[in-house]
Amino acid sequence: MPSLSCFSCISLDWLARFSLVGPGIRIPLQREGNYTVLLCTTPIAPQITCLLDQPHAEPWTQGDGKLSYCSNLNRQLPALSASQIMSSEDLSAPGPSAPDSSWSSTGPSTKFELERETELRLEVEGTDPVRVELVSGLAEVFGTELTRNKKYTFPPGSRAAIFTWHGCTVQLWGSPDMAYVSRDTPMLLYLNTQVGLEQMRVQAEREGERGPRVLVAGPSDVGKSTLCRLLLNYAVRRGRRPTLVELDVGQGSVSVPGTMGALCVERPADVEEGFSAQAPLVYHFGSTTPGTNIKLYNKLTSRLAHVFNLRCDSNRRASVSGCLINTCGWVKGSGYQALIHAASAFEVDVVLVLDQERLYNDLLRDLPHFVRTLLLPKSGGASERSKECRRESRDQRVREYFYGPRGSLYPHAFEIKFSEVRVYKVGAPTIPDSCLPLGMSQEDNQLKLVPVTPGRDMAHHLLSVVPLDGGSAEEGIEERSVAGFIVITGVDTERQTLTLLSPAPRPLPKCVLLIMDIRFMDLK
Repeated sequence: MPSLSCFSCISLDWLARFSLVGPGIRIPLQREGNYTVLLCTTPIAPQITCLLDQPHAEPWTQGDGKLSYCSNLNRQLPALSASQIMSSEDLSAPGPSAPDSSWSSTGPSTKFELERETELRLEVEGTDPVRVELVSGLAEVFGTELTRNKKYTFPPGSRAAIFTWHGCTVQLWGSPDMAYVSRDTPMLLYLNTQVGLEQMRVQAEREGERGPRVLVAGPSDVGKSTLCRLLLNYAVRRGRRPTLVELDVGQGSVSVPGTMGALCVERPADVEEGFSAQAPLVYHFGSTTPGTNIKLYNKLTSRLAHVFNLRCDSNRRASVSGCLINTCGWVKGSGYQALIHAASAFEVDVVLVLDQERLYNDLLRDLPHFVRTLLLPKSGGASERSKECRRESRDQRVREYFYGPRGSLYPHAFEIKFSEVRVYKVGAPTIPDSCLPLGMSQEDNQLKLVPVTPGRDMAHHLLSVVPLDGGSAEEGIEERSVAGFIVITGVDTERQTLTLLSPAPRPLPKCVLLIMDIRFMDLK
């Protein structure tokens, strides 16, 4: 199987101008001062080059409640040697695959001829899927290369952008709500960002340090998850093993909504199914909005950072590859403070801000000077989603957990007695300050475990299964990782039984169940 791409700056020993050849990529390079950088014609390009210009940052430290920095300003980022640049044979794209005989072309067909550095944007909002085939040329979807003559299915609710560096021909079957070709794309800037991150990883390898830790911030619906997916795919194609940290509890990509987690990415995301979520680390939050329990949200953020640091201490490859942290779209008030907390907990080196200059300037002011904060434009294909669209997307994520992305899995339904389970909710209801015990604040209630009595109001709620290891059920249960999820599909108060939808057969393991605010109606 041919090797995949190398997105990196070339050595200064090479000519001042060169062409870097990747899978469908030929970008001019130019020497600027002591560094060789990608040529960009947009005003934002100088911000990207600062990833290559600034010295490597030491880890964050805490002192007297303030952020400080152990400086070592004499280091310079190394340039890659000529031997590290892959040959054109290594960078060849996958050859055509045999046609899928099980696929049938139905519905109207449209052929799109894409010129170099353009993308075909699709929005599928109806009830019928759309199928796409790469007929000729090279193309990718959010950093994942398409295979020629293979049909890809985009179900209702999908949004995709098929980008090409050199030009290609794409055949489309079906009737998407929107399908158009755009020349206005920020892909060159995103690739530039990947170049800078790769240079930081090269330096980390040579000097025995850690790789870049990147936090992606911005308001809702600007493409934060898409940018994370793109940069992760490019890093994996370069031979790295980065970690995806998911702090967006509303539209999580690691597990079901209402959770926070991390996933080691070892291969590019599947075009249709996304990243392979095998053995992710997942924590229960219980809601789709961080503001419902901001103290728990920050505590789980710190917990994820601690576990990631432990992994980096024991796995050199994971440490060098670094992580990408996807955040939620709440960027004001307590949401902004949660961003600052996440940056501090993970000791980030780079912050990428999408589409909001005010947030960029606020972070530039409040983060330590060694954190490289960049402002990037959002893609023109990123559009605002309605509440109904978000709800359907969350339902689809839960449905995929139980039935698989293509409906190939079969969950189990069984009954258990009320007495066989212990159900809790993290966070007590808010009560007036005058009713609180002496010396106790409202924040103390946010981490309290409240027992939940089984009843009809639990029907259709999603619950996290937290295994017990012999300790007390109440001891640090909110910080324990989740083993899986179940849905209560029925409650019989007369027989004192619950009907469960579970990915595994009975019996349930020795566990505690944490109830979420999220409901799932299994109607399809």
